[in-house]
Amino acid sequence: MARSRKVIVVMPAYNAARTLARTVADIPPGTVDEIILVDDASTDATVEIAKTLGLTVLVHDRNRGYGANQKTCYDEAMRRGASIVIMIHPDYQYDSRLVPFIIGFIEQGVCDVVLGSRIRTRREALAGGMPRYKYLANRALTLIENVCLGLNLSEFHTGYRAYSRRVLETVPYRLNADGFVFDSEFLVQAVHCGFRIGEVPVPCRYADDSSTTSFWQSVAYGSGTLWSVGRYLAHRSGLIRSPLFSLPHAAASRGSPQPE
Repeated sequence: MARSRKVIVVMPAYNAARTLARTVADIPPGTVDEIILVDDASTDATVEIAKTLGLTVLVHDRNRGYGANQKTCYDEAMRRGASIVIMIHPDYQYDSRLVPFIIGFIEQGVCDVVLGSRIRTRREALAGGMPRYKYLANRALTLIENVCLGLNLSEFHTGYRAYSRRVLETVPYRLNADGFVFDSEFLVQAVHCGFRIGEVPVPCRYADDSSTTSFWQSVAYGSGTLWSVGRYLAHRSGLIRSPLFSLPHAAASRGSPQPE
């Protein structure tokens, strides 16, 4: 492509066979250089479909968790020379058509991290199918995080995220949890590193075939998010020293699964 930067989309996948093709098809042609899918030991045809779509496919030998999947995604994207990495869930919950706009904020040096926010208005979020308890939890956690981290974001808990290479080289994401709280830890680390975080509105799109967490998984995620913020505040005040926020920390390379 006639671009000095290399843009890679990464997709952490688990049982995404029904929605993967639609998600990929919505990415505007010519906007990204490569799509990497990391399969977390799916039991459906996710891997086979990804191969037919021409994606770069890596497969975990066992289910390692959402955070561990992202670690592999980012390791591989960095190894392949990405300068901008966009994570899109392959469950068609997020609108892939917005990729060019998200890229632009990073390419133009406006942001280091860009989040796709589903919470433009309460009515849109609920009409898009977001469960009411998730909406309320999202609002409460986001308020707490904004106050504690000094930001003014509308949503911290989106799975649509883009990072510059410098962010991934600086944030010690390999030390983060292998589960869902990985996302919260990453954003708190990005704040600690002083990166500029922005957001763009995206349609909220929950469907029967979209992946979602259970109520108790959501409770565990919320608790982990609050614990992450608490550790950050304690580290910043000097009460504890957490390796998650001990910088500078250049992320060291680690072995990754081999492409299929």
